[in-house]
Amino acid sequence: MQVFFNQVKSDRRGITLVEVIVSIGIFSFLVVAITALFLTSWKYNKIVWEQLKTQNEGRKVTRDFTNELRVASLSSIGAYPIESASSSQIVFYGNIDADTVKEKIRYFLSGRTLKRGVIEPSGSPLTYNSANEVIVDLAYDLVTSTVLFSYYSSGYTGAEAQLPSPVDVTQIRVVGISLTLEEDPNASPVPFYIESKVMLRNLKDN
Repeated sequence: MQVFFNQVKSDRRGITLVEVIVSIGIFSFLVVAITALFLTSWKYNKIVWEQLKTQNEGRKVTRDFTNELRVASLSSIGAYPIESASSSQIVFYGNIDADTVKEKIRYFLSGRTLKRGVIEPSGSPLTYNSANEVIVDLAYDLVTSTVLFSYYSSGYTGAEAQLPSPVDVTQIRVVGISLTLEEDPNASPVPFYIESKVMLRNLKDN
């Protein structure tokens, strides 16, 4: 009987301090490893989604730009279809909504953001009042060391050099837009680059 009680007393002592320390160490290691795996997975998942967002943003901008510029035409007061053109800004006229008048459209770079301003003509006689310009942000995080807009004459077939600056707007027949987008230079794998060229239908020479 005494032997039995000694055995029960021995069993009630449970695990030793060393076993507790080893168990805690293993548990802590597993927690740290799982946490690190989760954070790494979350980080790269965030980068992938940001890259997809940037790519979709760039594609939409170039698509809308080419669609609007393709149908550039004389303004509602008879001004030439393209008012001004530089590497970071272009101003032109075209009917981009459901009304009967031509809007004044301005695509321009501000910092690292591409913006678009639209002015609806108003008054009698009609005027384009710059105070009525409605500006929206189109694309963020542009790499600004690259040329945004490029211009080509009627002889452009794909290999010709762009028109020299300052650009003579009456010589423009083809306009190129190129965007290099990089949200985080320290995280993104590579910048996203997209370009497109559009021929102005109403300014054809033939």
